[in-house]
Amino acid sequence: MTGWILLGVVVLLLLWLVVTYNRLVALRQTTGQAWSDVDVQLKQRHDLIPNLVETVKGYAGHERGTLEGVVQARNAALGAQGPEQAAAAEGALGAALGRLLALSEAYPDLKANQNFLQLQSELGDVENKIAAARRFFNNAVAEYNSAIQQIPAVLFAGALGFLPRGFFEVAEGERAAIAAPPQVKF
Repeated sequence: MTGWILLGVVVLLLLWLVVTYNRLVALRQTTGQAWSDVDVQLKQRHDLIPNLVETVKGYAGHERGTLEGVVQARNAALGAQGPEQAAAAEGALGAALGRLLALSEAYPDLKANQNFLQLQSELGDVENKIAAARRFFNNAVAEYNSAIQQIPAVLFAGALGFLPRGFFEVAEGERAAIAAPPQVKF
């Protein structure tokens, strides 16, 4: 009788281990899928930038430093690997794009250009999609990290390769821009 009880306990323990392992695998896959969604949106953003730079170049060609800064930031963002590097590179790219879009204030012809307005609108749409994808990714990472750090999964998660993942956080430069109130002038 004791042998059957011991066998039952071992079977239940193994069953629990399999269920927990499968849950962790599913959560890890969800974080991977969420990162892929972010990556797709970032790619769309990167694809819009050359057209935007070319449009601005036609009106503000002598703003060479700003244009080169955007191109360099885009290239750095394209080469970023993983959420941490991508967050830093995208923060720099966002700041460079902000400077580029601010040029439209100094060039009324550019501000009225239909192509520029369309690209600016598309960029705004992509930025909203990036924000939504980033929220979904960070939520998936939080759920995954929580699952691997809870008892009893924490006892074996690290040994089975379930390591914590980093969030796609707002870069320091973006944080300062978000905290500053917008300047409104009439």
